[in-house]
Amino acid sequence: MEALPRELTAELSTSASLLDAAPAAAHAPFHPTYTPVQPASPPPERKTPVRIRLDLQQRAATNLRRHMLRALRRFAVLVVADLGSFYFMRELLRTVREYAWLGDGVAARVGNALPPGILNGWQYAAALFVALFLTRNYGRGDQRRNARGLFVACALATALPLWMTIWTRGFEPVILQYAITTALVWVGLVAERRVVDRIVARVQPPERDRLDALFVGAGPACLSAIASPAFMGGVEYRPIGFVDTHLPATPGALGHITDFSLLLAGSGAQVVVVCGYATDRQFQDIVETALTAGCQVLSLPRSFSIAGVHPTTVWRRGQPLVELTAPSLKGWQLAVKRAVDVTGAIVGLVVLSPLFALLAALVKLESHGPMFFTQERVGRGGRLFRIIKLRTMVNGAEKQRDELLSRSVYGDARLFKVRDDPRMTRIGGFLRRTSLDELPQLVNVLRGEMSLVGPRPPLPSEVALYEEHHYARFDVKPGITGPWQVNGRNQVTDFEEVIALETRYIREWSLLSDLSILFRTVWVVAQMRGAH
Repeated sequence: MEALPRELTAELSTSASLLDAAPAAAHAPFHPTYTPVQPASPPPERKTPVRIRLDLQQRAATNLRRHMLRALRRFAVLVVADLGSFYFMRELLRTVREYAWLGDGVAARVGNALPPGILNGWQYAAALFVALFLTRNYGRGDQRRNARGLFVACALATALPLWMTIWTRGFEPVILQYAITTALVWVGLVAERRVVDRIVARVQPPERDRLDALFVGAGPACLSAIASPAFMGGVEYRPIGFVDTHLPATPGALGHITDFSLLLAGSGAQVVVVCGYATDRQFQDIVETALTAGCQVLSLPRSFSIAGVHPTTVWRRGQPLVELTAPSLKGWQLAVKRAVDVTGAIVGLVVLSPLFALLAALVKLESHGPMFFTQERVGRGGRLFRIIKLRTMVNGAEKQRDELLSRSVYGDARLFKVRDDPRMTRIGGFLRRTSLDELPQLVNVLRGEMSLVGPRPPLPSEVALYEEHHYARFDVKPGITGPWQVNGRNQVTDFEEVIALETRYIREWSLLSDLSILFRTVWVVAQMRGAH
């Protein structure tokens, strides 16, 4: 963070009396490059409010021009890259189909599924551009990287040119073409968007295009916002200081809200970030002043982060309302998820029944005891249920658990796993490494106690140690696999990180995310990464 010009501080006669009387050098800096401002002497004549407003209005054209040019550059780069990605996928398909790049057999199959004309150059390119534009995939922030939004755009773009071919070629071949084309273009777009971000970061140094951001609000809220991921990365914004709304002002503040117009005029900021709570009058003054200067205005309401809820803007009779929702699945999402769970469980139990029988027999033959191991776990809403697994340990192993707590790979009592567990049987070690011991939980899924994908169900003794925010994992049914498993399994040893992964999964749930986790689970299990 950079300090304001020394000349400006001389005009802050009001805010100077509000700051701590301690020397500025004693104020603890909140950013590596921030240095508190020293008062200038002698002070020049203070600018009038009218003069300050005129200065802001004169700066507005420059700020608005910069915002517009940034948006146009982003739009142009993405359009060119998107079309380039499409034509690359199209030429790759032609190479495989017409030049037998992967062999004659593959060329014949691809030719039957995707005959010439399916990805017809300009028609599909136009449809793709329209779909990406309508689904706001050229927007600011993270929207342009959202894999779900890109998939929706690809599905829409493919549907437009293929719609009429249903009547000439039939439903089944067109559906196959639709699925393959959508998948190909979507994979290309997701990869291209990520590559573009990396190329831009290398070609254009971030400091050349960052927007100077001035924060306004209570000192602690401003400091928290500055340290948040949205601003800490330094890619989009460069924090240059904060203006306090409270008295006395927090050490390190550039000034008080009463001098906001003067501070904004002298700072050269292009972005104003409102942090935490402000009175209606303060909020109105901040927004009006910032918009007068042509600044982008962002708001970070503190109550949202404290409550852990997800804000969504909805309109009712012309008035915008902010709806706060818990990070949990809604009715239609639960119905879709349940349908997938039931279908997957039935198919899995039918297809894998011979494997179940073989593994159960091996478990029974190796050691005395039952083939299956059941244990009480905590599920959705705190309800208790009995999880079913193939037995991987000697009979009665649970009685020895307390003796092994000190050997757990986790330093947290809310998680427990022992490397080279002495209670493990030989077949049990194989089942654990391959996660085959988890497959009987398909029965729990069919009963409605679990889901294919979700947080892992903990023991009641572990839940007894939870803090209030940890109960977010009980908003949905526990899963056979989930975000923890595909992000390192037992290599992720921080319980708070586990909760963060699961909360993000719940908040951003989609059918595509569940399918992605299921496919990634197969890869993780095949590598036996993080399995004990």
